[in-house]
Amino acid sequence: MEPVNIVICGLGGQGILFMSKVLAHTALEKGLDVIGAETHGMAQRGGSVISHLRLGDLESSLVRAGSAHLLFSLEVNEAYRNLSYLARGGRMYVDADGDSFPRDEVKAFLDGKDVLYRNLPASRVAIELGSPLSSNLALLGYFSSFGEGPLFHDELRQTIEKISPERFRENNLKVFDAGSRWGKERMER
Repeated sequence: MEPVNIVICGLGGQGILFMSKVLAHTALEKGLDVIGAETHGMAQRGGSVISHLRLGDLESSLVRAGSAHLLFSLEVNEAYRNLSYLARGGRMYVDADGDSFPRDEVKAFLDGKDVLYRNLPASRVAIELGSPLSSNLALLGYFSSFGEGPLFHDELRQTIEKISPERFRENNLKVFDAGSRWGKERMER
């Protein structure tokens, strides 16, 4: 398998590290090599958090600018701040409402790099299900519904079921499934 570079960004407390853990465990279950690194700003105070995951036969843990195949962002401004990581033809999934993402000047940049971008109001989905701290899983479920890989819906769901603390397991799966339904509905339009 060709190496796959993934960047996950957002703010402290949004579950970036748990999302990274789900992706890494799923990749390991598939027999893929995984290297990861996290960078934290003022994470405990809601500052920037970025997680780098690299899948495949690699030596370095950091994703270089212009080489991320996938970028997940749990906060719109962090999505804009981390655009430089995206590779030509990359894919981007952002927690953002309706047609507000991307801004026009950013849309031109993304289109120029042939970046596929999709957004979901993941925070709203999680809040409506009574799990306001689970927008990360809504966004991951949304991504999984498109079947673009390298990690797929059933594999991700099994990992969430396996590694979630028991008291959160049912809610985590419920939010993941809701995000997935949003994606399937979007494909039907």
